[in-house]
Amino acid sequence: MEHIRTPKVENVSLIDRASPRKPCVGTLYLTASHSIFVEHDAEHHRETWVLHSLVCAVEKLPVTLAGCPLLLRCRNFQVFQFIVPQEKDCQDIHASLTRLSRPERYTELYCFSLNPNTDKAAREEAWNFIDLQAEYRRMGLPNHLWQLTTANQDYKVCDTYPSDLYVPKVATTPIVVGSSKFRSRGRFPTLTYYHRDNHATICRSSQPLSGFSARCLEDEQMLQAITSSNPGSSFMYVVDTRPKLNAMANRAAGKGYENEDNYSNIKFQFLGIENIHVMRSSQQKMLEAVCDLRSPSMTDFLWGLENSGWLKHIKAIMDAGVFVARAVAEEGVSVLVHCSDGWDRTAQACSVASVLLDPFYRTLKGLMVLVERDWISFGHKFSHRYSHLDGDPREVSPVIDQFLECVWQLSLQFPCAFEYNERFLLHLHEQVHACQYGNFLGNGQKERAELRVRERTHSVWAHLWKNKADYINPLYRPDHSQTQGVLRPATAPYCFKFWKGMYCRSEQTHQRPPTVSDVLTTVREESQQLEAELSVQQEYIDLYLFFAKLQKMANLGAMRVMSTGPKMSRANDGKLMSGSRRDKSGQVPCPRGQPESPLQGVARDTLKTSDPDLSTNSDQESGVTDLSCLSPSSGEDSTKDPDSDEAAYSTA
Repeated sequence: MEHIRTPKVENVSLIDRASPRKPCVGTLYLTASHSIFVEHDAEHHRETWVLHSLVCAVEKLPVTLAGCPLLLRCRNFQVFQFIVPQEKDCQDIHASLTRLSRPERYTELYCFSLNPNTDKAAREEAWNFIDLQAEYRRMGLPNHLWQLTTANQDYKVCDTYPSDLYVPKVATTPIVVGSSKFRSRGRFPTLTYYHRDNHATICRSSQPLSGFSARCLEDEQMLQAITSSNPGSSFMYVVDTRPKLNAMANRAAGKGYENEDNYSNIKFQFLGIENIHVMRSSQQKMLEAVCDLRSPSMTDFLWGLENSGWLKHIKAIMDAGVFVARAVAEEGVSVLVHCSDGWDRTAQACSVASVLLDPFYRTLKGLMVLVERDWISFGHKFSHRYSHLDGDPREVSPVIDQFLECVWQLSLQFPCAFEYNERFLLHLHEQVHACQYGNFLGNGQKERAELRVRERTHSVWAHLWKNKADYINPLYRPDHSQTQGVLRPATAPYCFKFWKGMYCRSEQTHQRPPTVSDVLTTVREESQQLEAELSVQQEYIDLYLFFAKLQKMANLGAMRVMSTGPKMSRANDGKLMSGSRRDKSGQVPCPRGQPESPLQGVARDTLKTSDPDLSTNSDQESGVTDLSCLSPSSGEDSTKDPDSDEAAYSTA
């Protein structure tokens, strides 16, 4: 709060950049975590909340007749434009937001002050919602080929890796330690995905410190151990996700890539994903040319999108994932993936390949597990890449943005294969930048342990799972052919679309038109309501038919009384019984001394039907035995009395 110079400013206007309607006038409040704009309109009284950790830039524009414009650019690509009446107030707000949006210490982030109404046990349960050891068990690990190594306990071998890592069973601790010394940042080859159908694996590491001629026996033994842990293949792929020119340039610094002459049974492959600086520049060009213009022409839009090269980079990442997935699923060959340090392009290629290979990662919880494993656990530099703290801007790059966009591109080609919808991807992207929860803090597992995020912050996964109804894809079907097996996407240039939902977000989110997913979700909910109502009506119909059946049985019983009464009378000395007469209502009463049948009472008092089948008098057609209240007869005549009620009924 000490950084807030003016906590409240009246008569501030909020400009909706998406539509030219009249600006909203209200009050702007500054708190320690949010800027809150409250409209004066008594009818709507809308509130707009902007989290300070989401703000990436605060721009003070030239003064106009209406006041002093202030532009807030957010990391989720929303843009808010305020007009402050007084220039001094505008300067105070600009200075306050500039400082509040650039925290210098982790404890200044919102996640350390967020205090939901949960107890300690609930917090611990939320953090245990994603269990990576359970995920490795789902894949079939450990087994006779792979084991959990203790080499990195207490992060003594590699401080950016997790403490629990899987390596080939034949790889001893000296091999692991020796390999780590030959790899950049100590990030030795270790397993990230196991394909239990054919024992092929995806492993990841950083680049070797090979230079022009250096080699390491332990590192060569490690790669040989990975190859021998796949009985179905005699070789393995080593994939360098960098352009070949970049990898060769690193040789001058003593790094580089594996020499096929030194490593037996490997096939080397370059995939050509550009570095973080190229990606940052590409996204900025795309935003400036496509999203910042108020009303771009078609020429400006297409030229800007092409000139940025953004979709070309998305295609390169997708191609890398497709190559790895095909090697594992179709060839049954294990793959080692690396880039320079193994935490950016390596994470992209491995996670895209996992989504293509395993249907589990196309479910809501599966994507959470994948992000936890390949990004959070394996040391993606969240704080540096997404500028959680005020630091070097050259470290910022949209690495996980590109992975989420690849998943979105896949969901367009396979609309029934993904349990989650676009809204989930957008919300996940926002949480990476917002720092409302502790999952994405720091640059590795060790750093998060030192910050004690499990004790001091809350987990985002339980929050997302609690609201999973908002993120379900209405087209998803677990039994659909797209849902099962490996995805084989088309990667021709025309298959890649511009992600409007991500980069062209409206400032006033309540004015956004509904998406296709929103419409389908609404239709599904209405269909479920109609099905529930139909089920209730069906129960009424079944009950109605049941009582109609009872009436039919009662009528047949009455008919039997009329048809057999005279015979029974003749069998009893020819005396007519009173039960053979009809009363004034047309019903046949029971004989004296016998109680009325309950079926006759129901038929007479409560049941009415227009079913023509109920008029039949055939016991064979009805299939119902005589349940009337007649006394049993002692015999049956083979002849009919022409004067009896039965003969009269038959003639009628």
